[in-house]
Amino acid sequence: LVGVTSQKTMRLLPAVGRKATQKVAVADYDGVITCFGMKKGEAVPVFKTLPGQKIARLDLGGAIGTPQEKIFVCAGSEVKGFTKKGKQFLSFEANLTESINAMHVSGADLFVCASYIYNHYCDCKDQDYYLSGDKINDIVCLPAENLGRIVPVLACQDRVLRVLKGSELLYDIEVPGPPCVLELYNRDGGTNGEDILYGTIDGKLGLIRITDSSSSSKWEIGNEKKKGGVLCMDTFDIMGDGVKDILVGRDDGTVEVYGFDCSNEPTLRFEHVLSESITSIQGGCVGKESYDEVLTATYTGWVTGLTTEPQQAEAGPGEEVKMSRETQSKVASLRAELDQLQMKVLQGREKYQQTSQSSTAVSAVPMFSVNDKFTLCQDDASYSLALEVQTAIDNLLLQSDVPIDLLDVDKNSAVVSFSECDSEPNGNFLLATYRCQANTTRLELKVRSIEGQYGTLQAYITPRLQPKTCQVRQYLIKPLSLHQRTHAIDQDRPMNTLSLVGQFSFAEIHSWVVFCLPEVPEKTPAGENITFYFQNTFLGTQLEATYCKGESHFKSDNISTISILKDVLSKEATKRKINLNISYDINDDSVGHTLKMIHPKLEYQLLLAKKVQLIDALKELQVHEGTADFLIPEYRNILDEAAYLLEEYKKQPAHLERLYGMITDLFIDKFKFKGQNVKTKVSLLLEILDNYDLDSLMNFFNEA
Repeated sequence: LVGVTSQKTMRLLPAVGRKATQKVAVADYDGVITCFGMKKGEAVPVFKTLPGQKIARLDLGGAIGTPQEKIFVCAGSEVKGFTKKGKQFLSFEANLTESINAMHVSGADLFVCASYIYNHYCDCKDQDYYLSGDKINDIVCLPAENLGRIVPVLACQDRVLRVLKGSELLYDIEVPGPPCVLELYNRDGGTNGEDILYGTIDGKLGLIRITDSSSSSKWEIGNEKKKGGVLCMDTFDIMGDGVKDILVGRDDGTVEVYGFDCSNEPTLRFEHVLSESITSIQGGCVGKESYDEVLTATYTGWVTGLTTEPQQAEAGPGEEVKMSRETQSKVASLRAELDQLQMKVLQGREKYQQTSQSSTAVSAVPMFSVNDKFTLCQDDASYSLALEVQTAIDNLLLQSDVPIDLLDVDKNSAVVSFSECDSEPNGNFLLATYRCQANTTRLELKVRSIEGQYGTLQAYITPRLQPKTCQVRQYLIKPLSLHQRTHAIDQDRPMNTLSLVGQFSFAEIHSWVVFCLPEVPEKTPAGENITFYFQNTFLGTQLEATYCKGESHFKSDNISTISILKDVLSKEATKRKINLNISYDINDDSVGHTLKMIHPKLEYQLLLAKKVQLIDALKELQVHEGTADFLIPEYRNILDEAAYLLEEYKKQPAHLERLYGMITDLFIDKFKFKGQNVKTKVSLLLEILDNYDLDSLMNFFNEA
């Protein structure tokens, strides 16, 4: 166990000699680099550095063509280098205003990235610089020895890989999610040195070949099973079949091994789940000669090996499987160690109780670090909130000043209880407490927001620490919270336009757009003007935002989106005493178009309700007749899927309410732009929705 670790901070040093086991280097939040080897199941330290600033990345380097066994780490804006024996030989200050969060070392070249900035140094001298359009999550460089030139690739938050040449952007590549981690395939870029693996925040994987002028996707693995985001990857032949496998570590604790079949398509061969997010993963031989391992490091600092060594002696017929002597002694020594630790804890607790009662005692608040992630899930248009704490969580309190729904997450074993809240004086719409079971360090929740209602969701995290202490995290629910960035939109749809002209700067209008929409970079973009495209994850409607100093234009096929933008932007401008000239162009065809996009969702929910009403009667018939064979296939189907249908129906009231709300908003917004108030007709609209039929709904919208 080391301290809390960042992503990509553990590496295996190359083996010395043919059969030797490898040493492990791991760096943590305390600024300590720990290097150790394994002997007879025990970790034997090689060296340990003194504490310092939090280490964000660890990479191995060395002269090109020699074993890469020099250890490089970045902490703050400084890069340090250590030999494999632990002697420091480099301390280089990059003089960046922000901390380095991604680093790659290759021979004499050092590549570092802070939030939006990429810098390339050669022999610690400044070479290239690039300002990215969105946050940089990771960097990797194609091997210069293969290609004869340096090709850096940046993984950026706006679902793009940016390929650089010197200080210029060569081209960019769209990927199916915000890329979180990059690795060279086979650790050297594959046969031509041009293959890069990427993993995304929403759990997708892919392999891309990068050439001088273009890129091609070799394969892509989606995330149908809704597993966690990919935090780390490695390529290593763990199956021992001569074909390199891909090792993947995810933020929900899943470790995966993908092998390749004869058609060169990756298939999942092995899976193991740990209880916390996996920050680093490596394949190699650490614990025992000639047995390969998958080594993982987790967020709270556990370094674990999954071995290929058989853990039980093979049993013959009629024999019981006995644990090998080695394993038995390992278990016994672990038990003894646990007993000792429990004694120490008891003594420490007694000592604390005694000193805390004396008059001179001062209570110090224990510091603990929280790793949190609040992301929009494309599949079900909800937000996932993942919280991870370095010690066990005692309870979590959620408070929100906007109406949001909490959804069930299967992986979650915490007990939830809701409190009554008064939305009027205090603006409280949600108060919920999660009580966690012992040793829970990670919690995952899902919330669903309503567009147009915006505010803050707060999480109060209390760990099992003495004295009791709590940290608060805040998450913004934005006015257009269900929109996600996309790279292009369908221009043939019927569009509504909103234009704002006024005395505002580029930075001001950008800050308003950041306030309204998720996934927009905080930093004002370079240049005079900018265009962003968005898609609504729930309905699939689109939005285009183009703006510059003094002028902005928004186009969408959904009137409600335009209405929300108009209200929020005029409110923001009024706050800053800026006069706005607002004009809009409404396309009546867009209303029918949006209703048609809502139609399949609404039809599915209404059909679901009808099916559920039939379940009890059908079950009774089945019991009465002793069989369901005489029923028509449609009814037999309902019986077969009864459990799933009931599960879906549980979520149904919220779904229907949500869809009814969208149709009502659309109705009010359509006439609001014509200067008419139709709130009195909403009850008629709801009557039509109760006996839903698309044509009669369309007619009502047209005739109202």
